[in-house]
Amino acid sequence: MDANELLKKVRKIEIKTRGLSQNIFAGEYHSAFKGRGMTFSEVREYQYGDDIRDIDWNVTARHNHLYVKVYEEEREMTVMLLVDVSSSRLFGAVGNEKREMIAEIAATLSFSAIQNNDKIGVIFFSDKIEKFIPPKKGKKHILFIIRELLDFTPESKGTDIGQVLRFFTDALKKRCTAFLISDFIAEDDYRQQLSIASNRHDIIGIQIYDKRDATLPDVGLMRVQDLETGADRWIDTSSKSTRQRYNKWWYERQQKMTDTLTRSRVDYTSITTDEDYVKALMALFRRRGVK
Repeated sequence: MDANELLKKVRKIEIKTRGLSQNIFAGEYHSAFKGRGMTFSEVREYQYGDDIRDIDWNVTARHNHLYVKVYEEEREMTVMLLVDVSSSRLFGAVGNEKREMIAEIAATLSFSAIQNNDKIGVIFFSDKIEKFIPPKKGKKHILFIIRELLDFTPESKGTDIGQVLRFFTDALKKRCTAFLISDFIAEDDYRQQLSIASNRHDIIGIQIYDKRDATLPDVGLMRVQDLETGADRWIDTSSKSTRQRYNKWWYERQQKMTDTLTRSRVDYTSITTDEDYVKALMALFRRRGVK
């Protein structure tokens, strides 16, 4: 992508996503994450309606009466975007390419973060850590992130979610909010790494996928290629059993992802490339806002 074309794309995404963050997401974002960056203030006696997760068991044991921890909201948070740049993001059969939607969502979250006076950083990952952009504030920093989202070329093609979670946990010691943005088409078992990361940080999963990831069309003999491994093969999509086996494979993959995220207490949403991601993100923010 040449410099002029890149500049135009950056400007287009800036205008769209900054407007969304200012006019639509501002209140929802703050409501969804305002309680996530907190510092301990004091303890008080438990009152009806208090979150049982805030019970201070040490003080409760000493006084033989329930006490809860009271927190004060920090003025700023650190927000990290863990962005999948593996080759599967290049696929796009229905709607936009996955990478285009990933870029827009990441940019929207970035502008929402600086609207909330938060720092924002990014980790690009494939089956290795491709690039780490430390969290900072400011429009100049956001525009740099958008340029990288649009024009970054990874060295590897595969996906290793466990690897990025390990790196993230080691690199960010202070509790922060992290958005894991991926199609979650990965062969690695990242359950342990996700559990460790979610115990230290507030993690939100955002799955971006194409409808053709989930189902095979009935179009006869079709050549397909794995964008991450380069392997290709011919598939007879007119075969009902072939389509059913593929649907079963996708369903089991989705169930595994859902189970992994749920067990690690990670909020998540799944968005197709032809879907309005604004509605999906708003629904996610609102669910978190009422917790």
